[in-house]
Amino acid sequence: MQKNPTHTSLVAVGDSFTEGMSDLLPDGSYRGWADVLAGRMAAHTPGFRYANLAVRGKLIKQIVDEQVDVAAAMQPDVITLVGGLNDTLRPKCDMVRVRDLLTEAVERLAPSCKQLVLMRSPGRQGPVLERFRPRMEELFGCVDELAERHGALVVDLYGAASLSDPRMWDVDRLHLTPEGHRRVAEAVWQTLGYDPEDTEWRTPLPATLPPGWAARRVADARFARQHLMPWIGRRLTGRSSGDGLPPKRPDLLPYDGPGA
Repeated sequence: MQKNPTHTSLVAVGDSFTEGMSDLLPDGSYRGWADVLAGRMAAHTPGFRYANLAVRGKLIKQIVDEQVDVAAAMQPDVITLVGGLNDTLRPKCDMVRVRDLLTEAVERLAPSCKQLVLMRSPGRQGPVLERFRPRMEELFGCVDELAERHGALVVDLYGAASLSDPRMWDVDRLHLTPEGHRRVAEAVWQTLGYDPEDTEWRTPLPATLPPGWAARRVADARFARQHLMPWIGRRLTGRSSGDGLPPKRPDLLPYDGPGA
């Protein structure tokens, strides 16, 4: 890994995590860790170009079919690939197929860029994580094997205690808060070899008193009504939150920050 490298372009591939939900901007769009990272890289290298092909709700098969060849054709310096976690959260998940598709994606992306970056995605503490932890860890084992085989970098967000804290997650319990996204951007930034801007991104938030029983029940009810039931409804009808949505930033163009 080069120290303080000069990367001239970045293409981000993935789902809602890479699109930037729930890091909401005043205009109603999402920023997210990839935009934050691209902004830093642009400040470091004049003329920097950035594309973000991510679309919320995408499964690994959709990422392979819709994003991988597009990203490879751009021939950027850096490609980030995060995918497969949506598959592991489905009631029925063929992990052999998920691993095969992730392998296909890496094999097609690694030769098309100077540096491929993979991730072990963060997981929110709670019963959902415990239920799906075996699948997630199987996916992350595949990530580690592919990285070693193809010279990719791995950003270990799953092992960062700071990002498992429920306070780093939005009310939908699926997406990081703006502070969570900022810490992910810092993690990728450092993994790429840039000097740290925050050496404490792994440090957990200061301890606070947990909310009381009544407050937890109100939050659980709101979560179920606003997020869980719609999510289940989409699963039952075969729909996705990303149906009909275009990639976030489909063209590899000069970038100066959100809105550029």
